[in-house]
Amino acid sequence: MDVSTKISRSRGYRQLRGRGLGSQTASTHHHTSSRPPSMHTVRQQTCRVDVADVAATDSLDASTAGCSRTAKQSVHTSSSRAWPAQQQLALLDKRSLLLGLAASIGLAVLPQGAAVAAADLVPAILQLDKAPDQSLYNPADKDLREAAALLQQALNAETVHQEEALWTQVIDKYSRTNAIWMPDVVGRAYGNRGNARSRQGKLAPALSDFNAAIQLCPWSVDPVINRGVVLEALGRWDEAAADYQAVLAVAPGDPSAWNNLGNTNMGLQNWAEAERCFGKAAALAPSFSFAAANHTLALYQLGRTEQAIREMRTLLRRYPDFPDMRAALAAAQWAAGREGDAETNWERVEDPRYRDVNWLRKERRWPPALSDSLQALLQLKSV
Repeated sequence: MDVSTKISRSRGYRQLRGRGLGSQTASTHHHTSSRPPSMHTVRQQTCRVDVADVAATDSLDASTAGCSRTAKQSVHTSSSRAWPAQQQLALLDKRSLLLGLAASIGLAVLPQGAAVAAADLVPAILQLDKAPDQSLYNPADKDLREAAALLQQALNAETVHQEEALWTQVIDKYSRTNAIWMPDVVGRAYGNRGNARSRQGKLAPALSDFNAAIQLCPWSVDPVINRGVVLEALGRWDEAAADYQAVLAVAPGDPSAWNNLGNTNMGLQNWAEAERCFGKAAALAPSFSFAAANHTLALYQLGRTEQAIREMRTLLRRYPDFPDMRAALAAAQWAAGREGDAETNWERVEDPRYRDVNWLRKERRWPPALSDSLQALLQLKSV
């Protein structure tokens, strides 16, 4: 494998995304497992560097705020594929996604006023025509070969701390290199270090890294998507939305960006716009389970109860162990007076977090109508 191929495969710019019910990038991933997906999409940059809904955390990773996601491999390729929850978490580990960071990184939205001193955001002005021609890289370049090897080590790191240290090594060693490949390699390192830091809750440093990646690699949508996931985790909805809109301006067919934009609209309680965005993501990538799950939540909040229930059932036929949809269906059935069906479905929800309505509202970010319905079920009260 030549050096340029290694770089294009190493968390490069086309595989990263972050949190929310399946926040993601522009790759179309095909998911065949019956395991439940995570909810947020984060993109990871591997040397073809590729979210967060950042959402999936802990046991199921399919139930956290806004559903974006992450992964241990390159989380995102150039389309949006739905990954099983734990794969997505791994994805965030190694690629980060983001992303949707929330879902994949497992970060809760910080309370307003929880001042996280984030660096000023650099404008997300994407210029796809500036992507480097890697065929011009000299495969005999000793520095390039060493940099590619370091990138691979970082991708294979056993822990997130080792990974962060290796990305830092790439940045420190090659930032001043006067070579045509420097922005590509160092930009990837910044983007991936931002993912590693975000997974550790180091949100302000992560934002700084994504800013650097955006400046060095204006052709890559991944650091923009992943920065949006971190902004979601900070509750900075409008700024997150601006990043996703910047991606959609140049890549209108990116299902991850549509899904993550839906998450920001959920955060802003723009339910109709959220439903439109999730529907767009699901239509662009029918296998993108994150978006489909988010879509059911928005439908329910809009009062389109029967359609929401139908879509929940459809998802559960594909992913019978998807706790987010199982709990949502139980809540919807309880509110509709179908107590027996609701209790049957609720008995199959093993994730204890769904018994915590505060978690559902603040971290998983279920809309009010559905979280109220589940609370009624838990208290055996009518809605």
